[in-house]
Amino acid sequence: MGSSAVQMACVVLGVMGLIGIVVACILPRWRVSSFIGSNIVTAQNSEEGLWMECVVQSTGQQQCKNYDSILVLPSDLQAARAMTIISCMLAVLSLLIMFCGADFTTCIQNEDAKPKINLVGGVGLLLAGLLVIIPVSWSAHITVRDFNNPLVPASMKREMGACIYLGWGAGVLLLLAGGLLCCFSRPKSSSPGPTAKYYSNSAPPSNKNYV
Repeated sequence: MGSSAVQMACVVLGVMGLIGIVVACILPRWRVSSFIGSNIVTAQNSEEGLWMECVVQSTGQQQCKNYDSILVLPSDLQAARAMTIISCMLAVLSLLIMFCGADFTTCIQNEDAKPKINLVGGVGLLLAGLLVIIPVSWSAHITVRDFNNPLVPASMKREMGACIYLGWGAGVLLLLAGGLLCCFSRPKSSSPGPTAKYYSNSAPPSNKNYV
């Protein structure tokens, strides 16, 4: 079983990753307006997120509007919503499982069951990290594709926002925490090892009398 220090480090990495997912899910900074070509007016900046789009004026005023219907949203945004929420829920559940099976807690007294519980928590963190990396990578790919598409007007082109990088960082932290926990939480083998048998080469004493 992994040491308490490694498990505490996994808890810290997992919590940081969870905070990153929540922030990336809430903030409307997945795509921001790009000022290229003739689009040099910086009086307002457009920001798009999972739940709303905002317009930030140069004076600091911000106006946000929720998306009208989920049915009119692009497929990448719909998938990003679902996968990000599932990633948050899975990360919370995995952290609770990992905390219960950690060496520095007394939630579970059975020492043989703790490695298996930590292994389940580690796999959950790995899945949570993948579920957040996939949507941000998908959104980044579409943003770069539209940016390099000459058919898209310059006023409609967008750049990657801060939430994309934040999602990547949160996913890496969750993958690192889950990987460390899986490596240091291997269940002990309960099967006994082979028993060595020793044989004596000395012949039994003979009862014959030699003259």
